[in-house]
Amino acid sequence: MKLHMQILIALGLGIKRNWHIFFGIIAGILVGAFLHSHVTSMSGHILNFLTFIGQIFIRLIQMVVIPLVVSAIIIGITSVGDNRQLGKFGSKMIIYYGILTTIAVSIGTALALIMKPGIKAAHYISANIASDVQASVTAAIQQQHGKILDMFLGFIPSNPISAFANGSMISIILFVLLFALALAKVGDVNRPIVSFFESVFAATMKITDWIMLFAAPGVFALTASAIASYGINIFGPISKYLLVLVIGFAIQMFIIYPLFLKCFSKVSAPMLFSAIAEAIMVAFGTASSSATLPLTIACCEKRGISHKIASFVLPLGATLNFDGTALLQTVAVIFLAQAYGVDLSVGLVITIALLAIVASSTCAGIPGGGLITIALILNGMGLSPEQLVAGFAFLFTIERITDMLRTTLNITSDAVVAATIADNENEINYDLLNNPQAYEEIA
Repeated sequence: MKLHMQILIALGLGIKRNWHIFFGIIAGILVGAFLHSHVTSMSGHILNFLTFIGQIFIRLIQMVVIPLVVSAIIIGITSVGDNRQLGKFGSKMIIYYGILTTIAVSIGTALALIMKPGIKAAHYISANIASDVQASVTAAIQQQHGKILDMFLGFIPSNPISAFANGSMISIILFVLLFALALAKVGDVNRPIVSFFESVFAATMKITDWIMLFAAPGVFALTASAIASYGINIFGPISKYLLVLVIGFAIQMFIIYPLFLKCFSKVSAPMLFSAIAEAIMVAFGTASSSATLPLTIACCEKRGISHKIASFVLPLGATLNFDGTALLQTVAVIFLAQAYGVDLSVGLVITIALLAIVASSTCAGIPGGGLITIALILNGMGLSPEQLVAGFAFLFTIERITDMLRTTLNITSDAVVAATIADNENEINYDLLNNPQAYEEIA
């Protein structure tokens, strides 16, 4: 049987195990389509109510993200103990994430250049505006490169408390990493603090279990409100752009991830995908990597991947690893360049690809985060989003749908890397991973 069919069957088994979440997605699509085609005063009230329910679900999970990330990283690093082993975990994680993100950007670049999705949108762009954009790129691209250093400087928190208050995840991660490394270095004197964070982690995971009881109505409300707002017909005017993304995401999901697992580990892709099926569905429904993180950790830990690996790799991945986002951003920027008639030289394409890798790592794991950080790539090209209003209108038309797809890819990538490192370090229980009947229920 073909590998992609095995993966689809595995996901199907995961859907069967969590039929209530899958039912929420399907029901949301149907209800959303009905509300969009039957616009009344009552449908407006229903849409507002659905949006309210969906936001409650996202906020409930986001509520535990920072305590979960902080406690998981501290426990993960201090539990490793051996600094050499910790360095090995970290270096493998960076290398593996780097490989997957580079491949994703390469796929997005190749598909966008071959299929040219932006050409169809070109006649919606004013010739004068297109000319101004082309001039801006030509004049400013060389002068913008140095500003990337300022962006990296902004990652270092001058005030960690402020970073926590503002939810600046990369700054929080940097501070917590240093703090956890220091705790690992000071020896047994760290036990009171580590025990405290072990309690915090256990409590936040229990809260996550409670929140997941609300998963089906939450995912239903989010899906219904998205479809009701834009309708199924939104795919028409921008179908080629969406097609490029779907093909790119499918290649990464069904070809690259299985090949990666086969090359670097003994983990079965169908079994891993089945194990994280709940997280995949919730990621699709919420369009938020951060909101899905507690469930991703729960799926991995309860189904064979050790706590030591999951608590170290997954929180960092949910903050820094966004290969789905990098693919989306690459395609989106090339789409805009084609729509505005910007000459895509080899140097400019390479610049876009490199900036997409950097920008994706700064992306917040929230709905819409992928398009927001496109501004960093445009800045490297000497442009601002305000110069590309018409083009951005196309992107935002289907932003919610593309967000769902890229988030599904992001959290799958995190689980793939966690499983690979767990296999490399003999920190995976294959008897549990390969036996879905023995899986502990997440909620």
